Amino acid sequence: MTDTVAIILAAGKSTRMKSEVPKVLHPVCGRPMIEYVLDSAREAGASKIVVIVGHRSDLVRAALEHHADVQFAEQTEQKGTGHAVMMCEPLLRSHQGPVLILAGDTPLLQGSSLKALLEEREAQKAACVIGTADTANNEGLGRIVRDKDGNFQCIVEQKDASAEQRTITEINTGCYAFSGPLLFSSLQKVRPNNSQGEYYLTDGPRILMDEGHRVAARCSITIEEALGVNTRTQLAEVRATVQKRIQTQLMLAGVTIEDPAQTSIEFGVEIGRDTVIRPMTVIDRNCRIGDNCVIGPLVHLTAGTEIASGTQLTKV
Repeated sequence: MTDTVAIILAAGKSTRMKSEVPKVLHPVCGRPMIEYVLDSAREAGASKIVVIVGHRSDLVRAALEHHADVQFAEQTEQKGTGHAVMMCEPLLRSHQGPVLILAGDTPLLQGSSLKALLEEREAQKAACVIGTADTANNEGLGRIVRDKDGNFQCIVEQKDASAEQRTITEINTGCYAFSGPLLFSSLQKVRPNNSQGEYYLTDGPRILMDEGHRVAARCSITIEEALGVNTRTQLAEVRATVQKRIQTQLMLAGVTIEDPAQTSIEFGVEIGRDTVIRPMTVIDRNCRIGDNCVIGPLVHLTAGTEIASGTQLTKV
């Protein structure tokens, strides 16, 4: 799996966010949400990442150009997820290894879950493994249809699902582990035979099965990980989860945070042992605080601030 490539879908608009800023660039704890997806892909073993850009592609390119392992493919027309992935084909024409396909608006994804998908594909010698989750809150999500023996049959999008299919609680998370060559050969056969007139990536697995290849669906991703950010409300929900992870990691490393609910600490902050963070404190990205400090209450440290060990900093 050392030759793994990750494709990240990031061409969409911010329509429901009501924003001119591309959705994947909205910050979560001080960094664009797509950067968390990049981290997860790397943790899973991806050595190369192709980001598919579209809406305000100039902004996305500028935000990610410092990542040496990232390349860009452009989708100039919004013709669906299958069409978007096909835009990567010129960059990956010679790639023979596995390909992860991920959504750029899912910052809670864990690298361990993606690695499990790749391992499952390898173990089963599958053309594709689809990452699924189980949730009763399935409105608007693609359903995983299985046969009576539990084998994967197809993915049905909400708008194309029958009343019976809409009751299915196993949903497509939008995470896939494909064989690279088989991914692009299947997408060449996808047709826009759906109510949206779009080229669905989800038709690819069905085409591979019809050709005799093995396709599996594994319920290995939590519904929290699968949460895509489409609204400002969801952005706040995701931020709360990431904030909890940041603060938990610091507290396990020996930092006291007196009131986590009234404290904001962004990504990349370093805090030494036995430092106390008091309520109503805001610490922006990449600050460095030494050991045995007391910070707060009512303190705001702007990005990159450095505080020496033993400092007591309180706003009167």
